[in-house]
Amino acid sequence: MSELSTSLAHHLLVALPSLTDPTFARTVALICQHDENGAMGVLVNQPSEYTLGEVLAQMDITTTSDTLPGQIVLNGGPVHPERGFVIHDDARNWDSSLAVGEGVFLTTSRDILEAMARGEGPRNALVTLGCAGWSEGQLESELAENSWLAVPADAELLFSTPFEQRWQGAAARIGVDLFRLTDYSGHV
Repeated sequence: MSELSTSLAHHLLVALPSLTDPTFARTVALICQHDENGAMGVLVNQPSEYTLGEVLAQMDITTTSDTLPGQIVLNGGPVHPERGFVIHDDARNWDSSLAVGEGVFLTTSRDILEAMARGEGPRNALVTLGCAGWSEGQLESELAENSWLAVPADAELLFSTPFEQRWQGAAARIGVDLFRLTDYSGHV
């Protein structure tokens, strides 16, 4: 990688107040892959207009759960908004999974949704539509421009913290109060 010597996979990117792009303002992204070719992640704090019940119904998957259909599906980002991504804590051998970091996985295959609908899925799971992508060197440039704050990923934040508290909560993990930061940056 050009400017970073380590991968940011299994880190959270927290949008700083200076990031005003409406797609990413006040977002938290879980970075799932990061190498010399770029980065891929999913936003984990932006509820979409869909519930998991609606998504499962569109896929002709019947659920036996009382609570699963009402689960909010997140807007995972502007890339592939028609595609589902499941962030979870289950190491089973799903058809298409990626180990993001210790105890956190990303699965894009139908089998995990079918298992969830039967009540046999992961204990903790977030379902998103879409993802975010950064081309080679783009993420490093955005970090240098003070658009993002990188924070180690945290299962409690991903699976237990309410969506509306994740932006400030992620930054607070490393002692940053986003409400005390300015919405501009400068370089000397």
